[in-house]
Amino acid sequence: MSQQNYNNHIRWYAPHHFVFYPVMLVLMGFCAYKAFSNNCSQEVWTMLGIAFFTISWLAYMLRQHYALTLQNRLILTELRYRYFVLTGKRFELLEANLTDGQVFALRFAPDEEFVALSERAVAEKLSPNEIKKAIKNWKGDYRRV
Repeated sequence: MSQQNYNNHIRWYAPHHFVFYPVMLVLMGFCAYKAFSNNCSQEVWTMLGIAFFTISWLAYMLRQHYALTLQNRLILTELRYRYFVLTGKRFELLEANLTDGQVFALRFAPDEEFVALSERAVAEKLSPNEIKKAIKNWKGDYRRV
């Protein structure tokens, strides 16, 4: 596994991103082609295309929603623990002044940079992208969804 950094931190889930969704797109395209080229069964192909779209959308939303909700709770718990261990103070005091995106961007900061970057994010109202770019020694998150 390669060293994780800002440029490669996005994680792809091959069965969904490279198999399921491309197959569904091809099927939807085929249905659209048949709906516009075959007059006698246009309604059937249109409904089949809509069904494939609906299945794809639901699969995407459910997969993302469940996984990301749990992941967000775990990351927040980890950051609260890390901040407390490093400072002896509760992270909730800073957390109240940070957006979810800012909090989740901080997970990539190693312990040596985490506290200072957290305080800087609040003081300078850094965006999540700016927080990620400010990290000097990226701490990979290899277990996220």
